[in-house]
Amino acid sequence: MSKENPTWRAPRIHGELLKLGFDVSERTVSRYLPKKEPNGEKIKKWMAFLNNHRKGIAAMDFFIVPTLFFKRLYCFFVIHHDKRKLLHFNVTFHPTAEWVIQQLRNAFLINSIPRYMILDRDSIFSPLVVKTIKSIGIEPVRISFRSPWQNGIAERWIGSCRRELINHVIILNKKHLYKLLEEYIEYYNKDRTHYNLDKDPPSGRPVLKRNSGTDKVIALPRVGGLHHKYVWKKSA
Repeated sequence: MSKENPTWRAPRIHGELLKLGFDVSERTVSRYLPKKEPNGEKIKKWMAFLNNHRKGIAAMDFFIVPTLFFKRLYCFFVIHHDKRKLLHFNVTFHPTAEWVIQQLRNAFLINSIPRYMILDRDSIFSPLVVKTIKSIGIEPVRISFRSPWQNGIAERWIGSCRRELINHVIILNKKHLYKLLEEYIEYYNKDRTHYNLDKDPPSGRPVLKRNSGTDKVIALPRVGGLHHKYVWKKSA
């Protein structure tokens, strides 16, 4: 079936098998399907686009955070590719296309406008959202189906935020999450060193010099003590 129908994947083949009377799970079908080789040419073209236009690319995405009472908060953010800087964020219980449009307008009131905006194929990024992106002067670029790697900068930030903040706290409500994200993003942009930025934060951070042999390193707590910034301080 797979050879005769190259575009079919596990769900479609599983459906045909059920109609033939086979009692098998979709996961089993998926396990025995031949792995598709990645499209090397497509990957090269996408990577060339990212490398050539890095300074003019931003990305936006959502991620979900559950609260203490099992409600779901949706976190929206916009991140710049070149410096990995978070340009804007907000949280809501009820995301809509109109709400996303307002967030985009807020994001570029004070930030410079990128040339491209990478977004996934979530239904909330409707034609109206795309139209608004264009009206701001940005060219929207949708990633391919089931290809989160094409929005890797945004996906990596979500992973960092979960590992370094969300996984260590219990979110009480919208106000609580907003405050925590505000503190984390302040730390992320100004203090946290980044491997891909030559160990510099997105907003830059000067190298401090030890002025005397009696100076000591002290820790300044960030994000409620989950993280720290280290500086030299003169001893008394």
